[in-house]
Amino acid sequence: MERDSLGFDPNTPSVARLYDYYLGGKDHFPADRAAAEKILQVAPELRAAARANRAFLGRAVRFLAESGVTQFLDIGTGLPTQGNVHEVARKVLPDAKVVYVDHDPVVLVHARALLAGQGDTTVVQGDLRDPAAILKDPEVVRTLDFDRPVAVLLVAVMHFIAESDHPARILSTLREALAPGSYLVMSHGTSDARPDAVDKGTEVYRTASAPLTLRGRDRILELFDGFELVDPGLVWLPEWRPEQADVIDFVDNPQSSLILCGVGRKG
Repeated sequence: MERDSLGFDPNTPSVARLYDYYLGGKDHFPADRAAAEKILQVAPELRAAARANRAFLGRAVRFLAESGVTQFLDIGTGLPTQGNVHEVARKVLPDAKVVYVDHDPVVLVHARALLAGQGDTTVVQGDLRDPAAILKDPEVVRTLDFDRPVAVLLVAVMHFIAESDHPARILSTLREALAPGSYLVMSHGTSDARPDAVDKGTEVYRTASAPLTLRGRDRILELFDGFELVDPGLVWLPEWRPEQADVIDFVDNPQSSLILCGVGRKG
């Protein structure tokens, strides 16, 4: 298959479509399924981890909306599924404004179809490796008021940012654009969880649309520099303000969720 009119090659596994496969979605191609199955052979808990990551996103957005945050910038949003940010936020605050950002053309097509007629919710094409361009995007500027608090969501995306892409600089650019009272929501795959599976997982992702860079807890904590972590701090996915239905897969071993997460507030 050649690269199609949307600008993607279905022979190259997409990190968004891999995630969709783990979640049990239908928006993936044979190359995505083959890559995902290779990873699941060494880390079968990844399916449950993907669900736990999605549940964390919902709990975090609801917490922020209940705290009065009305603006959300979701970077690396992935393919739409149930419990999208605007759906969760607007159950609490009907006037919440949401901007979704992704660089995958398939994600953009699906998200724009989902968001038709949604008012102050939009989707833009952007790459987290160039945060300044995202912040200057006309749709971002039109929708969000950066003189007021904004929640930046980096959920399961920073582990696709290599050290050579300067992750600390990316976070610094985003932080400096935010007003006091803004928040950073982040979940990040960690090498601390399954060191025996790290090499195999990163090997498979080298063939995908973005390589995988797992980090240890201390390095992930550094990415929250300039933000004060709210309780319970940087923890495993099922440990962040858990609800019973979200932790059933991890009652005895939260570390098997494979991902650390936290929510930080800019003072």
